[in-house]
Amino acid sequence: MFGWRKNKIEENTLDIISPVPGQVVGLEQVPDEAFSTKAMGEGFAVQPIKGEVRAPFSGKISHIMNKSKHAILLENEAGIQILIHVGVDTVSLKGEGFVSHVVTGQTIAQGELLLEFDIVRIQEAGLSDITSVIVPGGQEKVQRIEGLQDEDAVLRIYY
Repeated sequence: MFGWRKNKIEENTLDIISPVPGQVVGLEQVPDEAFSTKAMGEGFAVQPIKGEVRAPFSGKISHIMNKSKHAILLENEAGIQILIHVGVDTVSLKGEGFVSHVVTGQTIAQGELLLEFDIVRIQEAGLSDITSVIVPGGQEKVQRIEGLQDEDAVLRIYY
């Protein structure tokens, strides 16, 4: 009669696909306590089969480690950030074996090639090539994060 409706709170979501081809594993598989204990944030890891990092969503490059090229911070249009960190202790390679295709501040499209890395070079240096995909802690907009059992998306971020 009065047209009352229940107010529905709609949550925004961001689904994260694996940015690296390979086997998705839990963070506990990463041989670095900062990642395996989730001190850096929630997420997943990938044991790569190909040395490519592609944008898991459209947005922008918030930061790239210019000298070492081993880590990229991405941000979607709502300001949600994720960190893609290739390997463990790969900063020690000082960019050797890495080719960046993007710069800080650049707009990116989902699926765009961001970075290439030489799996063999990383392994020959005695380092792990496991790649961590992290939702850094402390993001006020992030309400919760869920792992997905989906062949396309691995994580869903609610904000």
